[in-house]
Amino acid sequence: MAEVRTGYVTVDRGVRLYYEDTAAGAPIVFVHEWGGDYRSWEPQVRHLSRRFRCVTFNARGFPPSSVPKGARFYSQDIFVEDVVKLLDHLKIDKAHVVGCSMGSYTTLFFGLRHPERARSITVVGCGYGSEDADWRRIHEGNMRAFADELEREGMDSETSRRYTIGTTRIPHALKDPRGWMEFDRQFREHSNVGAAMCQRHVIIGRPSMFDQADDLANMRVPMMVVTGDEDWPCLNPGMFMKKTSPTCSLVVIPRSGHAVNLEEPALFNLFLADFVGDIEMGTWRPRDPRGMAMTKLQAPKEAIATAPTLERKE
Repeated sequence: MAEVRTGYVTVDRGVRLYYEDTAAGAPIVFVHEWGGDYRSWEPQVRHLSRRFRCVTFNARGFPPSSVPKGARFYSQDIFVEDVVKLLDHLKIDKAHVVGCSMGSYTTLFFGLRHPERARSITVVGCGYGSEDADWRRIHEGNMRAFADELEREGMDSETSRRYTIGTTRIPHALKDPRGWMEFDRQFREHSNVGAAMCQRHVIIGRPSMFDQADDLANMRVPMMVVTGDEDWPCLNPGMFMKKTSPTCSLVVIPRSGHAVNLEEPALFNLFLADFVGDIEMGTWRPRDPRGMAMTKLQAPKEAIATAPTLERKE
């Protein structure tokens, strides 16, 4: 019988993170989105814990983890280091790390800054707010106003209702109303203080995906990017990661919005299990450099000139 272990890890100045640790095998650590929590990964844990050790946790600001007050407790860098401290606590040397939205940035920067601790990274719904400077100013202004409203009005308010039925959540509500209602209910159970702190000091403060070109080009950790085709703010960043990183594979799930692991759990689980399984079996490999010729903006004739020649053997 698979064992489910629960507990807390103290990561920083008395801040404690709640975690659940299920089954055994190669470890997969799941990092949740701002709109979700550790429960958002239940469809993945139920399926993948048959083969792998699955760890979920709540970020700081999300009960039952600590909800510290003060900007000094929240940043993108702090969230990355929280994952490292969780791995240390669980005595996990290297893990497959999977993150959605807010958690996708944490996952990406974990892979960039601690490649020795990453078996792979899976980046889901990543890049919101990465567009040009004018769009980023609008994005940051909207997010700051949203955080202020949420802290003032609470989680069961018109502000939170606008969020859970926002543009990139509509596909989920239409195709799976019961699943969307569960997402909406769980979102309202969050701390409005913690949610506002994360908006102001983690999400608003994170860099644009398009500023990470050099680091992505030098990425050596296996990476899979997953996005829904109706998650408009994340499509261009997803393509950018695919074109820039030699280790990146890209999955675009049709007729889907932001949280594709909840919208299409069967498809998501299939892709993730294949990706992790290939790595564990030693059959994964980065892209052949010849296959990246067009991403370097070569003229078509130059790309043809550098293409591999295949010999047919009779």
